[in-house]
Amino acid sequence: MSLSERIIGSNQGLLAEMVQLKYTAMSENAFRFFRGTCELFYQDLKLFKQLPASPLAWICGDLHVENFGSYKADNDQVYFDLNDFDEALLAPVAFELVRMLTSIFLCFDFLELEEVKAMNMVQVFLKNYAVVLTTGKALAIEPRIAKGIVNTFLQAVCKRKQSRILEKRTEVRKRKVVISLKDERHFELEEEFKKELTGHLTDWIKLHNKSPYNYKVKDAVFRLAGTGSVGTKRFMFLLESELKRGKYLIIDMKQSQPSALIPFVKVKQPIWATESERVVFAQELCQHMPCALLSHTNFKGDSYVIKEMQPTEDKIKFRLIQDQYRDIYQVIDDMASLTAYSHLRSSGRKGSAIADELIEFGQQQDWQEQLIDYAFNYSKRVKKDYKIFKQGYESGIYSKGKITNTPFVVFSDK
Repeated sequence: MSLSERIIGSNQGLLAEMVQLKYTAMSENAFRFFRGTCELFYQDLKLFKQLPASPLAWICGDLHVENFGSYKADNDQVYFDLNDFDEALLAPVAFELVRMLTSIFLCFDFLELEEVKAMNMVQVFLKNYAVVLTTGKALAIEPRIAKGIVNTFLQAVCKRKQSRILEKRTEVRKRKVVISLKDERHFELEEEFKKELTGHLTDWIKLHNKSPYNYKVKDAVFRLAGTGSVGTKRFMFLLESELKRGKYLIIDMKQSQPSALIPFVKVKQPIWATESERVVFAQELCQHMPCALLSHTNFKGDSYVIKEMQPTEDKIKFRLIQDQYRDIYQVIDDMASLTAYSHLRSSGRKGSAIADELIEFGQQQDWQEQLIDYAFNYSKRVKKDYKIFKQGYESGIYSKGKITNTPFVVFSDK
């Protein structure tokens, strides 16, 4: 099967117009191409028979340097942690680690940093991951204990006000605060569909124990965000307090798809009522504290994850610190700790290895070089595949993919 057939096949069933935007994003550079082709990564990983044996854990499934960030939890504390669990599954931890290592090689290449620095950094990541595993204790990274650039980052996001996100996402139209359609990531909804959607969220607010009580829905749009998830149905809602005029919340509602790992993980999985139940279970388990309002719902035959969008949500922008090697070192070191904490938190749950098995794995050394070698070689393959994809994209191959569209999004330039 050709690369183009594999890519088009992995995006079947998604929203056609949005998939075209995904392809555009993937054409920017090899690192973003990697972020948009998680399924291809696992198709190729299946062929690598010598991947070292490793304990089972609840893994993020799509771990890379852009899937760590800040968020506010239900306890109003801001944390730095893993923050994307769309692909989460019970799987060998080696799967998680080798994808993360590959992302470091590709990110450093994107930043035009020397290959030797990337190699040093993947060694730093694995060394600290193993050391943290051997402690058997899962901690958290929050402003009071964060170090270096991560501390500076968290202190900065803590000072942001809700007005910041409102200024970026909303506008006043006909004397009403609504979600801005000037943002190229926001798309207008058909009126009848919008009515059904806002009615569903209104019911969720009234009936769900995780919902923000005494709020009403004021507006809704289709939202475009990320890279790998572009093409899924995703909506953003503006809510206003019924008790305090002018107090707003913004809610994200994202469709969940089956995990890209499912065909390649030969481990019996729990039976979930919906894909969103799986995602929320893994996120609640693996994060120190789940993000605010995290829950799931079903709408018109699809399942969705719901969470609050916050001014404290952000990612480390590596482009801004590419000349600050010590800061990059600290960030990668912290990401290694967070990955180990995540696996330790999931220990002994629904088939995952107990903490003692993870500790023993961390004490071993032989598996580290094997993962580094695979990630290094695979990063070279990703760059070659990216060049082939870019040529195909520019020649129009990917505009011919016949992907079933759905009628509810109205593309408007209002």
